[in-house]
Amino acid sequence: MKKNKYKKIHVAVLFGGKSAEHEVSIRSAQSIYNALDKKKYDITLIGIDKNGVWIPFNTEKLLSSKRILLDEQKNTTITAIAPYGTNGQFLAKKSSGGVEKVDVVFPVLHGPFGEDGTIQGLLKLANVPFVGAGVLGSAVGMDKDVAKRLLRDAGLPTANFHIYSEFEKKNISFEKVKKDLGLPLFVKPANLGSSVGITKVHDKAEFIKAVNSAFCYDNKILIEEYIKGKEIECSVLGNDKPIASVCGEIIPNHEFYSYEAKYLDDNGAVLSIPAKISKPIMSKIQVLAVKVFKVLCCEGMARVDFFLTEDEKIYINEINTIPGFTSISMYPKLWEESGIPYGKLIDTLIKLAIDRHNKEQKLKTSFIK
Repeated sequence: MKKNKYKKIHVAVLFGGKSAEHEVSIRSAQSIYNALDKKKYDITLIGIDKNGVWIPFNTEKLLSSKRILLDEQKNTTITAIAPYGTNGQFLAKKSSGGVEKVDVVFPVLHGPFGEDGTIQGLLKLANVPFVGAGVLGSAVGMDKDVAKRLLRDAGLPTANFHIYSEFEKKNISFEKVKKDLGLPLFVKPANLGSSVGITKVHDKAEFIKAVNSAFCYDNKILIEEYIKGKEIECSVLGNDKPIASVCGEIIPNHEFYSYEAKYLDDNGAVLSIPAKISKPIMSKIQVLAVKVFKVLCCEGMARVDFFLTEDEKIYINEINTIPGFTSISMYPKLWEESGIPYGKLIDTLIKLAIDRHNKEQKLKTSFIK
């Protein structure tokens, strides 16, 4: 048999994690594993349980599991990463024992401890290429407060909002918030995704419950005015010259696009791809999506979410630097509609990660005259 003259790229898929989006991450990892070309890539699966333990995960359990990693892998050998020289490699323990060198990491960790710059910083220290935004873009994109302030200062349209830290909790006034933002309004944890901890508020009783719920997930919360309009999403891909996909529309069958509507209810929402909006409006949203991507210092990939009102005003809702990659997720579906199928999208993201890493390796890390 003729051997393949090209060396396979060794990809480590990193998933699970300590956030409330743990189970969603598992489903994303399943889809990514299935889409990776086994002739082109060697694949190592590393799950992170809800206690933060890194675990080598075998293929069969990944493809069959939707439960918490810790429950399934209590007695397994843990894994670890360590820097390996200066050429962008690190070692990972194999589930069968021993260690193996990894060429690139594909983190599919949604929410805190994975999408917020923490894992990105670790991988940066390990000197290994990784898919998606770097430390700064990841941290900024996760923090709705910081992201919205940067977008506002860049002159980009966002909804009005208030920010409160936990030590200010007793001073949060429903009457003031109602006067400034109107009703209904949204209460959100500042650092989370997948609509976890988000409540649409119509009255004072709901407001009190919503504030308490949001503070269960974060020490800082965002209270935001309600924008009535279509929920439009646009995917962005690239490093220095990012491009935008066609737009899609989320049509929720719940009151808003909640966690339940996204992941628990099979009929929770309808995805309209492409969105039924005019070409000029779609073009405006695509341009805005790329601007958001650049203002927030993102790289690799992101999904930017918008509201489009009846009078065709566009408001930026948020950015997701590690968007969902499940079989029904909007990010890959939008690129498929734009002419980039799932498998090619994965290839492109891995190439972008390696290209960025190689570019960074040329930078000086010490002062030399």
